[in-house]
Amino acid sequence: MREMEGVFYQSTASGAIDPDKTYFVQVDLDKCQGCGACEEVCGTGAIQSINDENKHQVVDPVACMNCGQCLTNCPFGAVYEGVSFVDEIFEKIKDPNTVVVSMPAPAVRYGLGECFGYSTGTYVGGKMHAALRKLGFDLIFDNEWTADVTIMEEGTELVQRVKEQGTPDARPLPQFTSCCPAWIKFAETFYPDLLPNMSSCKSPIAMLGPLSKTYGAEVGKAEPKNIYTVSIMPCIAKKFEGLRHEMDASGFRDIDATINTRELAYMIKKAGIDFKSLPNEKPNRELGESTGGATIFGCSGGVMEAALRLGYEVLSGEKLTNPYIKAVRAQEGVKEAAVDIPNFGQVKVCVISGLANTIPVLEQVRQGKSPYAFIEVMACPGGCVNGGGQPIDPDIRASLFSNTIARINRRFRMRSMA
Repeated sequence: MREMEGVFYQSTASGAIDPDKTYFVQVDLDKCQGCGACEEVCGTGAIQSINDENKHQVVDPVACMNCGQCLTNCPFGAVYEGVSFVDEIFEKIKDPNTVVVSMPAPAVRYGLGECFGYSTGTYVGGKMHAALRKLGFDLIFDNEWTADVTIMEEGTELVQRVKEQGTPDARPLPQFTSCCPAWIKFAETFYPDLLPNMSSCKSPIAMLGPLSKTYGAEVGKAEPKNIYTVSIMPCIAKKFEGLRHEMDASGFRDIDATINTRELAYMIKKAGIDFKSLPNEKPNRELGESTGGATIFGCSGGVMEAALRLGYEVLSGEKLTNPYIKAVRAQEGVKEAAVDIPNFGQVKVCVISGLANTIPVLEQVRQGKSPYAFIEVMACPGGCVNGGGQPIDPDIRASLFSNTIARINRRFRMRSMA
């Protein structure tokens, strides 16, 4: 076990992991005090009391969605991560025959600074890219690039589904977003009958992985077999996604390793890099440029807003003069909105964060009574910015009383993404 930014991790070699049988989070029984905070925030009941002392554990990896909310809400630091590729990445960086590629998610740059003394939510994207170069990454790509691709694909698919209604081959509405791996596993496990409603788009990182080993290999003048892709996420569930057996569209493993924000901060400190003194740098232009629509992906409602911008213009035939569709921005667990589109009509949508909040809405969809055309689901409250791999709120660990207050107030001081 190794401690990184206040969380303990087990080191693992990526080739030795079967994601379906792996505990990506688990409880250290010696540290568990039986308070039940983990069980309270678990959306599936995967973490339960196992004895008379009220000690808790994840009882089955199948039932665990790997969101890590148990970890971020435990006041005693009793929950640890079962998978870490940090040692493997350091070895690959040293290997002159390996081209190591960084692929950070939008929300990481709004959480990483907290590990270096910046205030909550400070944007440190430029320093993050500079730190990745200092660490020795050969190609600095950005998951925001494929977030934009997701916007184009998911928005186009939504428009197509809306137009298809009433035809014999119409795909069902509402359409669900498909970028959150904990949500995808939740739907596969508990609501497989609703998978036809899922967008056919891969997540942004599941797009960038194969792109890095095809087009990215051309950019880096490297053989695809020598490309080693590192997904850098605010999320623990992305480790599960990267290891899924079907993630091999490039002809190789699309995503070789996944780390979260805490692990990246550890690597930067371990390498002796003075983060605050770094200049602001940009990612490689190829597979690195992006728009503001990609940036807001990490907040609840961000995917919805970005996709609706495209849908609005396609369905109305008019330019959206104000890109801010604030009606879908959400801090509450479930938010409904109706967007009026000229020359088309009203489109009803729903934004959900927190897996337990999905159940009433999903049951409505299952019964054929949903009024929505589009539903965004994020497993973590407030979206990826509050993911299970982000820096731990120090108030959570202070005491049971402070833990309770911090959790109540968290939604009012979430990391902000412009």
